[in-house]
Amino acid sequence: MGGFAMVLQKGERDAGTILIVFLDNQDLGTLYERMPDVDGTRKWRVSKSQVIDNKQEFEDYLDRRKAQDRDLWIVELTVADRERFVRDNLSLT
Repeated sequence: MGGFAMVLQKGERDAGTILIVFLDNQDLGTLYERMPDVDGTRKWRVSKSQVIDNKQEFEDYLDRRKAQDRDLWIVELTVADRERFVRDNLSLT
C-alpha cells in the first residue's frame, strides 16, 4: 500500500484525540476524526475537506482545533487509496 506519514501536532500520549489529514495528489487535505454514532460507537468520519479556492481556511480550522485542545494529535498521511486505507486499517468501533 505504501505512503508517507508525518505528525503535525503531538498531543497527550494516553488520552489525546487523534485527527488524520489525508493529502490527495493536489495537496488538498481531507480531515477524518472518530465521531460518536447514535449506537454509542465511534466511527471514523470526514469532518472537514480542503477546497482549492480557499486552502487557508482548512489550515485555520486545524489551528483553531490545536488551540482548543492541547492534547490533540494531528497526523498527516499521503496514501494511494484513502478510502481503502480507512476501511482496512482504522477500527470502525
